[in-house]
Amino acid sequence: MNETLKAIAARYSCRDYSDKPVDKNLLESLAKAAVQSPSAMNNQPWRIVVITDQNFISEMDAEGFRILSGWEDKSLYEAVKARNGAICCGAPCLIMIPVSPGAGMDCGIVCQSITIAAASLGINSLICWQAGVALSGDKGPGFMARMGFPEGYEFGMAVLIGYENSPGIAHEPDLSKISYMQ
Repeated sequence: MNETLKAIAARYSCRDYSDKPVDKNLLESLAKAAVQSPSAMNNQPWRIVVITDQNFISEMDAEGFRILSGWEDKSLYEAVKARNGAICCGAPCLIMIPVSPGAGMDCGIVCQSITIAAASLGINSLICWQAGVALSGDKGPGFMARMGFPEGYEFGMAVLIGYENSPGIAHEPDLSKISYMQ
């Protein structure tokens, strides 16, 4: 099996990070992998915001957790509460991906590029839409301004980056999901 396929098979969604920082050069490699992603008509309708400021990440966590506490469906709130209210799972790095409206597919490709590149470098990751919850409240516009969201851009997705605190395993692929038509 080639190295790319090994990285895809080995990666898993990490929800328990150590506080060990990720080297700046590795984060730069992930950001470059992100912007090398293909997009419709090469529009590249995204920005990549690499955040290692733990105070900012904690502030986003707290606001997101506060907003979740008001949701009628408490299932996500309870899951995050079990992680001490840490939507970002203690990750030392949060990569936010603001996008122009309607760029969901392109944003998904960017997330996949980041996570596969991270796995190939021995770094854990989690694609995390919950990180955007903090942007849906009163503090959202201020958070977006601090992150430098361009005018008219919206939250696309976030990817948590770091090293596992406790080991996880990749999911077993369900090969019954594959069919061939000849």
